[in-house]
Amino acid sequence: MDVSVFIPVLGLLVAIGLLAGFLAGLLGVGGGIVLVPAFFYAFTALGFGGAEVMQVCLATSLATIVVTSARSMQSHHAKGGVDFAILRAWAPGIAIGAVLGVLVAARLSSTALQIVFGVLGGGIGLYMAFGKKGWVLANALPLQGMAWVQSTALGVLSVLLGIGGGSLGVPTMTLQSVPIHRAVGTATGFGLAIAIPSTIAWAFVTIDDPALPYSIGAISVPAFLIIIPLTFLMAPLGAKVAHGMDAGPLKKTFGVFLLLVALNMLREALWT
Repeated sequence: MDVSVFIPVLGLLVAIGLLAGFLAGLLGVGGGIVLVPAFFYAFTALGFGGAEVMQVCLATSLATIVVTSARSMQSHHAKGGVDFAILRAWAPGIAIGAVLGVLVAARLSSTALQIVFGVLGGGIGLYMAFGKKGWVLANALPLQGMAWVQSTALGVLSVLLGIGGGSLGVPTMTLQSVPIHRAVGTATGFGLAIAIPSTIAWAFVTIDDPALPYSIGAISVPAFLIIIPLTFLMAPLGAKVAHGMDAGPLKKTFGVFLLLVALNMLREALWT
């Protein structure tokens, strides 16, 4: 890669990693919901926006989630926040859904994936901005039967968004009467169940785009190596700031921001 191109790419990836890690710690959202649109706009602005750019964004985001979810799960487990009964019941379906999600995403066009992200990401943004803590749809989270349906769907949708367990897993559990702290801790395990099988699957997907070098399958190795240490650095800082202030208004603000990002991605997919 030419130095004149490498320097701005490096600068943007550093900024993305710092922001994703800080927001993950501050707001309790997985870095993927930040990384995917950030990767997309960065790669596109720098002239790397090929026909399969969204596949690269999703795959690279999920690869980073393997590491960040493992670290987060270890921390939550030490505090007794991971419900292994839920994890044992839901992880197999999530893993199956994650692989199915890769099979679907690999066959969709980048434009179609932009539309998927715009619609689903917009829904998450609306929930973060306007959702109420007291909302409940069921008195208990299913551990059999419907658990397979819900967990598989969760795996598929998470891969299509390039996210871990937090953004979809936490509301799925809290809306079914799982306490918020247990939901957040258990969702880190969901993240591993999503990211490990999907990352392995993405490594075998061929991307015919010479403008994105140094990749393993659809995973951008340089982006992965830059993002990981920065998210590790910034997530604890974000968590520390969150403990010292009311993060509720910030979470609503981020929800509105995510909604605008999602709508802009829809606009670009449908009208440009």
